Amino acid sequence: MARGAGADAPGAPGDPVRHWYENEQGWPTVPGPPVRLSVGVRFDVLDVPAEAGRAALGRLERPGRPEGAGRAGPAAGEFPVALRGGRMLLLVAAGSAEELPGLLAWLEWGTLALDLTAIGTGGLIDAPPPPGAAGRGPVRAPSPGSVGSQGAAVWLRPPGPGREVEASLPALSATGPRGDAPDLVRLVNTVATQCHRIRLLRARGRPPAGVCGAGRADGQPLARS
Repeated sequence: MARGAGADAPGAPGDPVRHWYENEQGWPTVPGPPVRLSVGVRFDVLDVPAEAGRAALGRLERPGRPEGAGRAGPAAGEFPVALRGGRMLLLVAAGSAEELPGLLAWLEWGTLALDLTAIGTGGLIDAPPPPGAAGRGPVRAPSPGSVGSQGAAVWLRPPGPGREVEASLPALSATGPRGDAPDLVRLVNTVATQCHRIRLLRARGRPPAGVCGAGRADGQPLARS
């Protein structure tokens, strides 16, 4: 029997990629190749242009983040992030996709056309190769010049070991961020700002550059009561 036809063939039940997600991360997958992850069970996904995602993460990860104990999963603020072609996939708490329209309206982004969507219950995403897959070592961020190329999904920031990744995911919270995870309100406001900024730059014929831009600063109130 050919090796590709066995239980360890890509997408088969014994496929090491499927095993890593189901057994080490506890994330459900769907049968058949390629390996795809079920969204809405352990996490939802914000799908944004890669330029906007990079700029938003740069603003959220400024120096001065708290260090110390109390972390579960990835390091402070480092919730999982994947890239696929020119899109960035930000993993957020399950249920966030349902909250997104109302949250954008509350933040006064609801009337603007933003290239920002959410994938929730019933959705699927291609599973990026796990860190160190095929002996290549830790997954490294693609260079900025390669972000726009089409291809398979890759981890920019892979999930940490174990089943505690939910503790790192941005979520709505009446009491603010959970531990080291940024609050979903702050994340959505920051991403929306960068999506709008990039849209304006393109409309003016100017290419996006850097991580600093105009728009609503994170330090400003996110909404008016």
